Amino acid sequence: MDALMAAFVLGALCQAGDRTPWLAAILADRFARRGIVVVALLVAFALNYALGTLGGLYVAPMISPEAKLVFLGLALVFAAVETPLRARSPDRLEGWRIGAVATSVLGLVIIAFADRMQFVTAALAARSPLPWLAAVGATAGALAVAIPAAIMGERRWLSLPQRAIRFGTCGILLVAGILCALNGLRLI
Repeated sequence: MDALMAAFVLGALCQAGDRTPWLAAILADRFARRGIVVVALLVAFALNYALGTLGGLYVAPMISPEAKLVFLGLALVFAAVETPLRARSPDRLEGWRIGAVATSVLGLVIIAFADRMQFVTAALAARSPLPWLAAVGATAGALAVAIPAAIMGERRWLSLPQRAIRFGTCGILLVAGILCALNGLRLI
């Protein structure tokens, strides 16, 4: 059960200030069909974090419990380092003429693929006796941030203090990652 809550919180943190909710806000404004964008977000995050969980299941039998904690710590540190780099606007997909559903699903799947939370999900799944809860928690946490972005639209989403959100998220992830890694190395 700990993987579910940890993944939920980390999923929300990693999406705060990320480009995926920003793209969701852009698409929701463009197509004026927020329901389609919300479903596309669910598909994108569920696929992405299921792949992360599969990666965690693959790695888990090969490493010790301490190494799993170091793996999680490193995933969090790398997520923290990447967080301030998320400031540039995502591709608006204006040249895509494949309709609201296909553009939303494909665009969001592509932008979410191999994001930092996918690796955090893999690390959480590797440590959990119920690894699929990491995917469920990560998906729910990411949706908790991205759905409001789609509902708000781009202008209102960008009116939030994005820089403060990114740097606050960076600090939280960095401290948590360092503590996990040091704990896994038995230095604290």
